[in-house]
Amino acid sequence: MERIVSKFGGSSVADANQFRKVRDIVLADQRRQVVVVSAPGKRRADEAKLTDLLYLCADMAATGTCFAEPFALIRDRFVGIATDLGLSSAIAEEVAAFGDALKKGCSRDFAASRGEFFSAKLMAQYLEADFVDPADYITILPNGNVDSRSYAVLGDRLAATDRRYVIAGFYGQDIHGEVKTFSRGGSDISGAIAARAAKAALYENWTDTSGMLMADPRIVSNPKPIEEISFREVREMSYMGASVFHDEAILPVREAGIPICIKNTNRPQDAGTRIVPSLSAETIANTEIAGVSGKKAFTMICLEKTLMNKVVGFTHQLLGIFAHYGVSVEHFPSSIDSINVIVENAQLQDRDEEILAEIRKQLEPDSLTIEKDLALVAVVGEGMSHAIGVAAKVFAALRDAGVNVRVINQGASEINLIIGVASKDYEKALQAIYNAFVR
Repeated sequence: MERIVSKFGGSSVADANQFRKVRDIVLADQRRQVVVVSAPGKRRADEAKLTDLLYLCADMAATGTCFAEPFALIRDRFVGIATDLGLSSAIAEEVAAFGDALKKGCSRDFAASRGEFFSAKLMAQYLEADFVDPADYITILPNGNVDSRSYAVLGDRLAATDRRYVIAGFYGQDIHGEVKTFSRGGSDISGAIAARAAKAALYENWTDTSGMLMADPRIVSNPKPIEEISFREVREMSYMGASVFHDEAILPVREAGIPICIKNTNRPQDAGTRIVPSLSAETIANTEIAGVSGKKAFTMICLEKTLMNKVVGFTHQLLGIFAHYGVSVEHFPSSIDSINVIVENAQLQDRDEEILAEIRKQLEPDSLTIEKDLALVAVVGEGMSHAIGVAAKVFAALRDAGVNVRVINQGASEINLIIGVASKDYEKALQAIYNAFVR
């Protein structure tokens, strides 16, 4: 039987009612044999995040400060869920034992992981499933990557196909056997690891949205949902600001060729978005673009030098200056006598004048200017390279909207077109491009 690994995010396990929805979803398909859960999410906007409370308790304990108040909030969340679900759980005792561990000086990673740990403990009992502690099976290397041997180790634990398993997300162990967390959003990574380890036919990522949208709904009113998108396309969308799915979590399943389906726990009847290794011929034929996304807060450094192309290693020397200052370069569109280097403002850290001075010293440009408050908009779609007139639509829409284009850059893969505009024109540009392709 083909297996499905289903990961449920924080909003999907925020309270007892959400636990009930998860149970209904899991039991609706017998292939959903492996369930991965996050820590309970916020129930209201003014509520503190559970993981933040866990970090706070660890920090307060480390300084000898009484952490009773935030600890009580944590305890009450889990005990409340257990009580509402009628579980005869020992969760109160387990949380109390965690309090003792805090007093003894447990690590911040161990403290942060308890949100997922207790959530999974409750879900396993509620689903009458086996609880799996990822610290026993998933090893996180010092560089943050997963030890490839973890897939086989975890796969052996999940081997029985007549059982259901619940795994805590967000953490594993380091090379010394101590609890180690992934970055924020890491439960998505845990779900993908479990899907690959279980050799799943599908990885479901359940959240509070019905998949990915073609544009940011904060800018475009009721943007069209994306039914099918490729791994390459979603990587581009995520990089340029689309935030439904943790982009690093794509890697384990992408390498294994396992498709992903993003679904809505509160609306399980919605189709959601399928992320696939390669698009169907029908999707490519009927879809000009997958979507449009973008980000603000970029800076562009513009350099001109006559016969620049004749100087061997010129670009290497220029980029080496940015590397020396630890600045990651996003794009560097160029022509025969000029090159523009685009970086995120946060990367510069107010060192732009130092960098400009070093460029003048080493490269002696004819002209060197800097342009701040730049926004980048990405038009993404595998079908773009086969469709005639996509670029014409984009630039006609921007012209009609009165948006001046500062940068045009298309990658060699031809699945994205990057347009740089002034930050003040960002929202207008995004709306105009979306409207050009979706009516």
